[in-house]
Amino acid sequence: MTNDKSSKRLPNQRWQIAAKNPEASLILANLTNISPIISQLLINRGMETPEDAKIFLDPESLILPSPLEEFPDLAASVELLELAIANKEKIAICGDYDADGMTSTAVLLRSLRALGADVDYAIPSRMHDGYGINNRIVEEFHDEGVKLILTVDNGISAVEPITRARELGLKVIITDHHDVPQILPPANAILNPKLIAESSPYRGVAGVGVAYILAVCLAQQLGEIKGLVQPLLALFTLGTIADLAPLTGVNRRWIKRGLKLLPKSNLPGIQALIQIAGVQASEGEKNQTSKSLKPEDIGFRLGPRINAIGRIGDPQIVIDLLTTDDFGIALAKAIQCEQTNTQRQQMCEEIEKEAIAIVEDLYINSLQKDRVLVVIKDNWHHGVIGIVASRLLERYGVPVFIGTYENETIIRGSARGIPEFHVFAALDACRDLLGKFGGHKAAGGFSLPAENLPELRLRLSAFANQCLELQHLKPLLKIDTQVNIHEINQDIFQQLNILHPCGIDNSDPIFWTANVQVIEQKIVGKGHIKLTVSQTIDNQRQEIKGIAWRWGDYFPLPSRLDIAYKLRENNFNGKTTIEMELVGAKLPNHVVELFTNSPNLSRASFEYKQRQYTCGIYENGISRELRVKNSEGKVLVMRPEDKFGLLGFNRENAEQVNLSQPIYEGIVQNAIQALSTSVQN
Repeated sequence: MTNDKSSKRLPNQRWQIAAKNPEASLILANLTNISPIISQLLINRGMETPEDAKIFLDPESLILPSPLEEFPDLAASVELLELAIANKEKIAICGDYDADGMTSTAVLLRSLRALGADVDYAIPSRMHDGYGINNRIVEEFHDEGVKLILTVDNGISAVEPITRARELGLKVIITDHHDVPQILPPANAILNPKLIAESSPYRGVAGVGVAYILAVCLAQQLGEIKGLVQPLLALFTLGTIADLAPLTGVNRRWIKRGLKLLPKSNLPGIQALIQIAGVQASEGEKNQTSKSLKPEDIGFRLGPRINAIGRIGDPQIVIDLLTTDDFGIALAKAIQCEQTNTQRQQMCEEIEKEAIAIVEDLYINSLQKDRVLVVIKDNWHHGVIGIVASRLLERYGVPVFIGTYENETIIRGSARGIPEFHVFAALDACRDLLGKFGGHKAAGGFSLPAENLPELRLRLSAFANQCLELQHLKPLLKIDTQVNIHEINQDIFQQLNILHPCGIDNSDPIFWTANVQVIEQKIVGKGHIKLTVSQTIDNQRQEIKGIAWRWGDYFPLPSRLDIAYKLRENNFNGKTTIEMELVGAKLPNHVVELFTNSPNLSRASFEYKQRQYTCGIYENGISRELRVKNSEGKVLVMRPEDKFGLLGFNRENAEQVNLSQPIYEGIVQNAIQALSTSVQN
């Protein structure tokens, strides 16, 4: 039986189901007047007391300390900017080419211009400079007469360029949110949430959050706050969600406000983006008429259009988009974002196909031994390989290091990790083989001389083998709680709104339902499965429709499944229904038990379509298999995880058959039913 992904009947996942706490969830449900299902979701997110739940459900009730008390250098930063504005000194912002860096740049450009500053900006080139401020940018700022440099979303590790700026007599304020190195640059002031108390509500802000705090504090100091907060909050919301910052603390409070503001934002750039992306604002929480966006509107629709520019385009397009007050200019820039994003999608699709072909051809059979994927090919665009790395990780469940040749001698790449693997630590263990490298636990970037590639493969594999067990080599799916289909209704869906905005550290709830029957399924679009499932409890049958994105490889799904899913609202032709978005599926527990724990390798007989069969579970090397024999002695052999089985009078001459064909699916289901009954008896 073949080994590639398309031969698998179902995604190769490991499910981690949160522990049930029925007593606590009932108490919390009664105190907060919500369903026990929803209170269990709150407990899963660390809200165990009514006080925690109150702040989570109503972030505006959180008593915020002043940022001036939390950030040691904030007062000094405000003073430096105030003096520069008063003395008409030129200020320059050094940003970054991702959504966080570009929205941060726009926040400070908009606010400083509104406050009367002489301000310009520069963003390093992804292709030529790489990440962060550098000596070239510092020298150019100096030559242009700049007196004060502001870094946004970068700078915390830039000891050499900041030292050079100070030698040239420039003042420097660093605003960043990345991990703090052992040696800090000699800046006049440093604003970074990683330098403040872990318990602070400001701890999780992204680069755009630091820029927003600085801009608002400066405007308050100058008494010019009126009319400034709303446009800056819109940019904060866009950048924070696009950068996958945690939606906790002040991020949750401000994003909740920002998502309501975005649909009616007076920023032409935001309106143009919303229009081009076709995003529709949805009704707010129950009994409210305000319309709001959801984080996924930004995460999947607006954010990628901005990030695409940073990946393969010119960041100036996005800065112009977010700082112009002319809707005509904004629309033209939004159209450029749209075109670039389409180009980025095509690139990703092509590179992903090529990368999968390389993996299937060269590495698939040694994945369990290597425990890491290193995929290198020339002529890939460096700006999009990080996205492809994430898709390969999703597909194969192992850490991925993907790279392309910058020239004949240098490879440049991106890395993505699984929860049990620390990407930065892995790169650090290879530092003698690498040129530049950086990152954190989940992701990183690197470059290396091409001649070091064979040794890098060996070293990364050795690192992976030290920290990863075989059971880790499956994508992890974290599931909140079990529900039955009859419990899913409009009321529960409305109550889910109180968890919003969902995102990092407050993930979209994932439910699971046991032993459903797939009663309809078909392929739609580019390889998605549209389906209807049913569940029967106490002779009452309930149905629900769903979609499984990019699951074409698993079509058709087995007729009996345990499923994991998110809930979504479908508004079609004026009718609103609740549907599932499948994120996981596995064979029902009784089937798994049958193949793993059945006593004495059980045997049974059954009748199907007026024919007699015998069946049993048999050992076959390292696994067990089901064998079903008809009255003529022909045998169907299948393993539960495989889409293909064998059919014949003996193994040597057996033909391969697709088990999802109705005739074989029916025989297998009846055999499993007969064996399950015989085990119970």
